[in-house]
Amino acid sequence: MYIKTGTLFFIMIIVFSSCQKEESIVGIQIKSPENVAKLVTQDLFTNTEIITFDRPQFTIHYAEVAYALGVARYAGLVGDGAVLDQLYNRYLKAIKGNIQNTANHVDINAYGALPLELYRHMGNEELYEQGIKLADSQWANPLPNGLTRQTRYWVDDIWMIAILQVQAFRATGKQIYLDRTARQIVAYLDKLQKPNGLFEHGEGSPFYWGRGNGWAASGMAELLSELPADHEHYTRITSGFHTMMNALAVYQTDSGMWRQLVNVPTAWEETSSTSMFGYAMVVGVKKGILPEEVFKPIYRKAWSGLLEYINDDGQVREVCIGTGKGPDLQYYLDRSRTTGDYHGQAPLIWFATSLMSE
Repeated sequence: MYIKTGTLFFIMIIVFSSCQKEESIVGIQIKSPENVAKLVTQDLFTNTEIITFDRPQFTIHYAEVAYALGVARYAGLVGDGAVLDQLYNRYLKAIKGNIQNTANHVDINAYGALPLELYRHMGNEELYEQGIKLADSQWANPLPNGLTRQTRYWVDDIWMIAILQVQAFRATGKQIYLDRTARQIVAYLDKLQKPNGLFEHGEGSPFYWGRGNGWAASGMAELLSELPADHEHYTRITSGFHTMMNALAVYQTDSGMWRQLVNVPTAWEETSSTSMFGYAMVVGVKKGILPEEVFKPIYRKAWSGLLEYINDDGQVREVCIGTGKGPDLQYYLDRSRTTGDYHGQAPLIWFATSLMSE
């Protein structure tokens, strides 16, 4: 059979385009939320060394806690008891040890959220006792205004405090843990959220750092997933949440990402903040706090953008390293970027798991 050259060229274009489309579809399937969550889970266990704080006692770093917490939630969602057992064994030294907050520091107490999550799935009383002890010690001898003495007005604390106290509520059903969290978040809203809806990193550092705002968004989402609508602080917190989410909708890039400095167009696109914002929006939509028709396309676009940064082994690239309060914009722009950093792996599995149960 004779085919003219022009016709053959046209057929080749169609075949090539079809192959490209097929490869694209396969790539999306490989990086579905389910598969990403599975890969990120596997990645945690490939690292045998646990990240700890540099202290005499064995105290687990909050980034490791956030990562393991996400893995536990994923395992609970899919009913994978083997993964839960792996987590228990991984942190056995901490679980069996006497975790003390000798520095009275919010970052150390955050560990208590992990045994409480494992307790919810495994029913082990020693997990419950350890987590509740850390939750209650956070409010031992509170400030006159009812806030924890760990208050320091860093935006990160919104998640660090909320995750422990809300987990304590989930384990006990006791309202006091929600009351504490709500009061704390209102204080941080009043102090750090600006009229544009974004949060300063902290007092003396008036910059809208991406992951810092991610901690705020995720912390509010954790509380609002449990806080009843008739709570005295519900309206104030949902108002702050709405204002922030609306601001983020404006600052999302064409690729679906958010930047290292949320409001700076020349800042690089950063993955941990994007995962956190996406996660918070999914929670907001599920709880009926955010309108689905507005925010579902936004968080779906964020997920699509993130796929470009996820390696085949589940490690996410372009993660800002741990960052304290900075003196100027350049400090944030110059921060190093890493791959597979737990600050990025943690919210990635939160986001993926939230999409699985959409």
